[in-house]
Amino acid sequence: MIAARRFFVEGAKEIGGIVEIGGTDAHKVANVLRLNVGDRVVVIDSTARTFTAAIAAVGRVVRATIEEEIFDDRAPSTAPRIDVAQAVPKGRRMDFVIEKGSELGVETFLPFYCERSISRDVGSEKAARWRRIARSAAQQCGRKSVPAVLDPMPYETLVERFGEYDAVLFAWELAAPAPLHRRLAEALPAAGRALVVVGPEGGFTHAEAELAQCRGAAMLWLGPRVLRTDTAALVLLAVIGAVAS
Repeated sequence: MIAARRFFVEGAKEIGGIVEIGGTDAHKVANVLRLNVGDRVVVIDSTARTFTAAIAAVGRVVRATIEEEIFDDRAPSTAPRIDVAQAVPKGRRMDFVIEKGSELGVETFLPFYCERSISRDVGSEKAARWRRIARSAAQQCGRKSVPAVLDPMPYETLVERFGEYDAVLFAWELAAPAPLHRRLAEALPAAGRALVVVGPEGGFTHAEAELAQCRGAAMLWLGPRVLRTDTAALVLLAVIGAVAS
């Protein structure tokens, strides 16, 4: 079944149960996909179980009856799980990072501010939009889970979390030049968790980079051209995907 008909639902579900799809997802069912009673959708519950469900009622809330479970016969991935710490960029560039990062498999986004950050005005409405974007992107690309998007944090708080990871990959234009694929092969763990860290429009200060290095981060040079902050994370994720596959 096409990815456009995949929806995440809260709670653990069982065959024969009724699921409710509300909010923008209900609007999508009724007005975008124009599905009717008897049409089928795919639902993924909070335990990542996937089911087909037949629509029983369409309205502000769409109700559907769970029919059968869909099993994934692919071998589980042994590649490391990747989180992204992104310095919050100006405008809506964070939307792009979250949408494309979700498609590339990011598990958690950790927005942060540092000395040269331009944008610091992130209220609850913008953070909620980022979470909606992550959810929509996960549904569109066929993921079985929605990436988490944390509330923005100071750089010092982010650095304190480095110890939670098996590797921290720190993008810095002043890092020692070395082929990216080679550095990633050296720094990436065979499994576990890795954190990709990308700085703001003006780059990290020397003090911030030194602090990260003292906390065990691997400093990565992304090439001779200085990439935009919203490009850098996606470049790293794409190369990681190639190296770790």
